[in-house]
Amino acid sequence: MLAISIAIVSVALIGCSAATYWATDYRERNTTFDFEQSVQGNGYFMTYMYAKAGNVAFKNYGHGSGSINNEAILTYQSLNRTTHNMYSDYNDYDMNCIQFKEDNAMVYAPMRIAVGTGYYAANPLDYSSLLKEKTWIKNYRAGTSMHHEVEYAHALDKELEITVKELLNHTYDPELVGVGFTQMKINEDVTDGKAHIGVLQAGNDWTSQQPFTDLTTLSSTGSMLTTAWKKPSIEIDEDYWGTYHIEKNMTLEVPYHSKQTSDDWLPCCFGGFSDMTTWDQKTFKSAKGIFDCTCFKAPTQAQFPRVYQ
Repeated sequence: MLAISIAIVSVALIGCSAATYWATDYRERNTTFDFEQSVQGNGYFMTYMYAKAGNVAFKNYGHGSGSINNEAILTYQSLNRTTHNMYSDYNDYDMNCIQFKEDNAMVYAPMRIAVGTGYYAANPLDYSSLLKEKTWIKNYRAGTSMHHEVEYAHALDKELEITVKELLNHTYDPELVGVGFTQMKINEDVTDGKAHIGVLQAGNDWTSQQPFTDLTTLSSTGSMLTTAWKKPSIEIDEDYWGTYHIEKNMTLEVPYHSKQTSDDWLPCCFGGFSDMTTWDQKTFKSAKGIFDCTCFKAPTQAQFPRVYQ
C-alpha cells in the first residue's frame, strides 16, 4: 500500500507597511509503501523489484522454470521535513529507508506450458531455464554498494534480509548529522550453480552533503563512481561454483557529525583581540581590557556644555 502525506503550515505576521513576514514555515512530505507476497506454484516465473528513496536504491530480479515457494516483504519510506522558524535556528530533516526480507525456495525442472486458446494451446511452449536471482543495494550518500547473485542453479533455498537508509539532520548553522547505513544478511543453499557476493565502499562519502541533494546522477557522483572502483576503502569479490551452504552478515555504517559555534551579532572579540598579533595582545593584556565597559566612569561635567540662547 502506497501512502503519501504532505503537510504545510505557515504563520504570517502582517505589519503596517502591508509587507508579509513568515514567522513559521513547516513543510513535510512523507511517502510510505508496504508490500507483502506469498507465491507457490510450478511453471516459468520472472520477478522484478526496484525501489529508490532519496539517495538509496534497491533491486531484486529472478527467473527460472520449475517450482517456487516465495514469501517476501518490502517496506519503503521517504521523509522530508523542513522547519524554518524566524525566532529559532532553521532545521532540515531528510530520512530515506528501504527494507526487504525474503524466504525463497526454488527447484529447477523443464516445463511445458500451454498458453491461450490458439496455436500455443495445441503446441505448448517448452521452458528450460536454470534458476537465477540477483539482489543489489546502493547507498549513494555513504558510497556503499552490496551485490548478491545466484545463477545457473538447479536448486536454491535462500533467506535474505536487507536494510539501506540515509539520514541527514541539519540545524543551521550549529549542527549537521549525517548517516549512511547499509546491511545485507544471507543464509542460503545453492545446488549445482554459481553464487557471487560483492561489497564496494568508496574512499569518499557524501554524508555531509546538504539535504535534498540528488547524489545518484553521474554528474553529482562522478568522483565517487571513479574512486569507488579505482581507490576503494573496502572491496569484496567472491564467486562459488558448485554446491554450497553460504551465510553472510554484512553491515556498513558511515556516520558524520559536525557541530559549529558561530559568533553572536557584533561580538566583542570578532575582528578584535583574537585577531591581533602577539605583540599587540601583550600591550592590551586581554580582550576584557578592550571591551569590558565596567571600568568606565561617567564624567561629572560634559566635555561640550550646552549653550542656551
